[in-house]
Amino acid sequence: MEAMDLKELLKSTYRDKKVLVTGHTGFKGAWLCQVLKMAGAQIKGYALDPEHDNDLYNLLNIKSYADSVIGDIMDAKKFGEEILNFQPDFIFHLAAQPLVRLSYEIPVETFAVNSIGTANLLNSVRALNKECKLILITTDKVYENKEWVYPYRENDRLGGYDPYSASKACAEIVINSFRQSFFNPNDYHLHKKSIASTRAGNVIGGGDWSKDRIIPDIVKALQKDDPIKIRNPKAVRPWQHVLEPLTGYLLLGARMVENPVKFADSFNFGPFIEDTRTVHELVEIAISKWGKGTFEHLQLTNAVHEAGLLKLDINKAINELGWYPRLNAEKAIEFTMEWYRHFEANPVEFTESQINSYFNWKN
Repeated sequence: MEAMDLKELLKSTYRDKKVLVTGHTGFKGAWLCQVLKMAGAQIKGYALDPEHDNDLYNLLNIKSYADSVIGDIMDAKKFGEEILNFQPDFIFHLAAQPLVRLSYEIPVETFAVNSIGTANLLNSVRALNKECKLILITTDKVYENKEWVYPYRENDRLGGYDPYSASKACAEIVINSFRQSFFNPNDYHLHKKSIASTRAGNVIGGGDWSKDRIIPDIVKALQKDDPIKIRNPKAVRPWQHVLEPLTGYLLLGARMVENPVKFADSFNFGPFIEDTRTVHELVEIAISKWGKGTFEHLQLTNAVHEAGLLKLDINKAINELGWYPRLNAEKAIEFTMEWYRHFEANPVEFTESQINSYFNWKN
């Protein structure tokens, strides 16, 4: 799909529509809100407080244009009331405990938020008496990762070694159970709910300050002229700019409007297979785009398990949705480093300029 066609499709789909974004105070949620704002949507967010004053949610002043509700998705009563009061046309569910390493420290909370929190959302929607399209975001790590060279397809076995990955696999099971039990596509004419799940690769982009994430670690080190410390230099990940999966989610929502039965399914979003990169390669490219910097490999003892190899098969999204990656790995890293170098003068203007550049980008 051509960039301008995609941009117009998103505007025509979301203009004046009520869109609920859970996790809108987070990195991906904030970018999604900004794209939805530019598309003319009526936005409501539900999430915990942002962790830092310089979080993207604050930098973009999202509460100035969105109905921003600070709340916990584990508070089923409040969460459900906010959903029903808003009467959304679309729901994008991003609220989660999203960090692998943190999940080892708070495994029970991770399972609760990522699986029961998802169930709370779906159960609340049962009382929503109108058409609604739900796009529920999980992760590429839901698959039983055998660390082989073959990319995972949507019908491959779910699993998860660490608590984060396993909790997201649980969320997928919850989603499928509710889809079959209460929102069966064959009965769409009765319940009017279309439920899809999305599995995205490792996302990078401006405005991510999360602990134990590679880009924030790189930027913080470069800003201080410190060496970048790399934990797993040989680990291969499907790196992609944050706008890639977000555009996929939004395009999926548009397709669900066109055919709510067919697209009530699961979809992978990631880079082309030949464009995956190791952590070492990502760091080298980031340094070259920044203009200076050094790095060193950490010799870790008693480190928690993190997958060494993970690839996604994105052919379903390409063939059925008409979505495809627009930025290769080098351009995605360049976009990201440019944001951190230039955002301070006017975060809103620079972020929106990157969104516009993305839609006009030609591979």
